[in-house]
Amino acid sequence: MTNNRLRQSIKLSIWAVLLISISSTAAIASNSLKKELIKAANVKESGKYVRTRFLESAKKPFTDKSKKKALIIGDSHAQDFYNSVLESKLLADYQISTRSIPTQCQVYLGNNLNQFIAPKDTAFCAKSDSLAKAKRQIAEADLIILVANWKEWSAKELPQTIKNMQLNSKQKVVVIGRKSFGKVSVRKYLRMPEDKLKTLRNKPDDRQQNISSIMSESLDKDVLIELQDLVCGSTKTCPIFTDELKLISFDGGHLTKDGARYVGKVLFEKSPLGKL
Repeated sequence: MTNNRLRQSIKLSIWAVLLISISSTAAIASNSLKKELIKAANVKESGKYVRTRFLESAKKPFTDKSKKKALIIGDSHAQDFYNSVLESKLLADYQISTRSIPTQCQVYLGNNLNQFIAPKDTAFCAKSDSLAKAKRQIAEADLIILVANWKEWSAKELPQTIKNMQLNSKQKVVVIGRKSFGKVSVRKYLRMPEDKLKTLRNKPDDRQQNISSIMSESLDKDVLIELQDLVCGSTKTCPIFTDELKLISFDGGHLTKDGARYVGKVLFEKSPLGKL
């Protein structure tokens, strides 16, 4: 074999090795993504992540006199919010306590709750925590954050609910708007190429726009944080993955750990919470 042919053969061999290496790296990345998606699709484990820390902080007394007091009140969407706070180190200057109010009962303070909730939930809600039962702790807090999978009736009642809380001039209340990432199908995503996943957007559930409109029309801008607009950049569609191809929501309504980090970063950078 001549020297020229030998050099050409060596070059071809090097290119072959490089191509195999690149292909292998791509395959590893794809397999890694699949593993992450399968893990996120485990509703039991993802659900445990959503609720654990919030419930551990439920009704936790304010004991640190050197720190301001924040009280986060709501359902599983409040649990998502709390995870976003912790993952992004929001509200670092506050000691935080939580109050868990089930979605069936809604975050509401007023007369005749039973006129709004389903009859089958009457006894359950009577036993559950509520704004009325949290009244003493609410009075202690410097910052009260209300977060829920809002329903139309509770969204309409929010101005009166806040009024009924009888907060003083030194207290601040923040309402976090409802969020929806539409129908999530991890099985479908496993079959899609990564470049498609990066641009994938879903239509929120049918209630999202109406409830968001009710809240934006009835609440002051210094009270309401419209989470859907901040996270999705649109009221009509929402991304399913972050720019790093991390799944944001495992069921369309609740956040993965990566999703909590993503939402927390958005809240820190684009909402007034980042300045509190």
